[in-house]
Amino acid sequence: MIKFEWSQIHFLKKKKININKIYTNINFKKNFVINDIKPLEKAEEKDISFFDSIKYKTAAIKTKAGACITTSELEKFLPKSIQKIIVKNVLYDLANTLKKVYPDADIDYPDLSLKKPNKNKYVNVKFGNNVLIGRNVKIAKNSIIGSNSIIEHDVVIGKNCVIGSNVIIKNTLIGDNVVLQDNCKIGLKGFGFIPLKSGNIKFPHIGKVIIDNNVEIASGCTIDRGSIDDTCIGENTYLDNQVHIAHNVKIGSNCMIAGQVGFAGSSTIGDNVSIGGQAGVSGHLKIGNNVKIGGGSGVVKDINDNQTVMGYPAVSLREFLKKN
Repeated sequence: MIKFEWSQIHFLKKKKININKIYTNINFKKNFVINDIKPLEKAEEKDISFFDSIKYKTAAIKTKAGACITTSELEKFLPKSIQKIIVKNVLYDLANTLKKVYPDADIDYPDLSLKKPNKNKYVNVKFGNNVLIGRNVKIAKNSIIGSNSIIEHDVVIGKNCVIGSNVIIKNTLIGDNVVLQDNCKIGLKGFGFIPLKSGNIKFPHIGKVIIDNNVEIASGCTIDRGSIDDTCIGENTYLDNQVHIAHNVKIGSNCMIAGQVGFAGSSTIGDNVSIGGQAGVSGHLKIGNNVKIGGGSGVVKDINDNQTVMGYPAVSLREFLKKN
């Protein structure tokens, strides 16, 4: 399993700032230096969180955040001890707060520290031609890095990994025995915008990608870094060619994902899930354990454990066969 402390690693510089310096119009009972900005279920006493949908009511009731950005309609579900930051547009206000705490989060800047690898630093690691490595990169023994690949600053790669050619890895932590085939792009900024009448606003990304042990990712796959949370791939999961995984998606262990499947942001996929080629999973959904999704299906609602679905919109296999 992935080391617990990996969840504490950040790839961006964080600014120390008091909460009352950001929200000058609010009289806080407790003024504190913001530790971080986290989802409701992960936030702690000196973290800011956000609550923008009734769908997250259960997490809101239990949250331990020090302060929470929310609306006047939703604030009643938060614990009384939490300091509420009442706004009209939660995501817009959250984006502005992120930019103040993480000033570089708005743009996925290229790594200017890239150099040819110092082969004396990496014990028993083999490098192809034209590989570039950023500062503080860790690569464990018996790993292979293919030609023309780029590994940006602070990336961690475990032992016995095989990284193909023309691969870009940034904002990512990789376990042991992982295979990334040619042309994969891992850990780049996701597709996140806030639509406003005045124009679309880019949503900052501060999360990372965590790939657990014994994962294989085939050619041309793209996995976006998390926005607020992390994007995670569980143990023994296999991705076929050209799979796209958006920000904050969680894929469980022992999953089999066929070619050209697409996952929209913030969906959670259980263990032992099989998905046929060219299927699509909408955002903010929960797919249970042992689920099978037929090729070309469009999933637009949650799926309980042990279900087999197919079609667009995806329905139970029995219902699909009746209609077809």
